[in-house]
Amino acid sequence: MISPTEQAPAARIGAVLFRHRGWLPLLFLGIPLVMPGSTSPFRWEIGLALIVAGEAIRLAGVAAAGTVTRRRSRNVERLVTYGIFAWARNPLYIGNFLIWMGFVTISGVLWFLPFAVLLFAVEYELIVRYEEGVLESIFGREYLDYKSCTPRWIPRPPKYESPAGDYHWGEAFKSEISTFLQYAVLLL
Repeated sequence: MISPTEQAPAARIGAVLFRHRGWLPLLFLGIPLVMPGSTSPFRWEIGLALIVAGEAIRLAGVAAAGTVTRRRSRNVERLVTYGIFAWARNPLYIGNFLIWMGFVTISGVLWFLPFAVLLFAVEYELIVRYEEGVLESIFGREYLDYKSCTPRWIPRPPKYESPAGDYHWGEAFKSEISTFLQYAVLLL
C-alpha cells in the first residue's frame, strides 16, 4: 500500500528529483565553474575541511546502509536506524550539504552561497519527502516510530539506545570511488 505521505504533491516532485539526483549537482556546480571567484589558501582550507567532513559523514552512512544508497528505485529491504542514522534520518544528504558548501567556498564565489543553500534546501526537502513516504509505505509503524524520535536534518544524540548493526567500510569506500573521482576532477 502506498501511504498518503508518498502520494503528496511534494513527494511526487521529489520522486522525479530522486531519480535524477546524481545529475542535479552539475547545475549547482556550473555557476562556480563558469564564474570563478577570488580564492585564497584560507578558503581552500575551509572548503577542504567541509568536503572531508561531508565525505566522512557519507562514508559512515554508506558503511551502515550499504550500497543501496546509490539506488534509484523505491525498493528498500531494511530500515537502517543505527550508527549515524540514529543521530539524523538523512546523514548522506547532510554530508552532501557540507560538500556543496565546501566547493562553493573553494571557488570563491561567495555571493552564490545563499543561492546554493536555498537550492540545496528545496531540492533535498522534496527528495526527502518522497523517501519518507516510501519508507512509511514499506515499514509503516516501525518507520513512524523512528521518524518521531530522530531529527530529519540537525543531528542530535539518539533518544533511545541505538540498535547494533553491521558496518561495511570496504563496500562504503568502493561505493564512493566515483564520488572521489568527481572531487578530483572538480578540484583540479
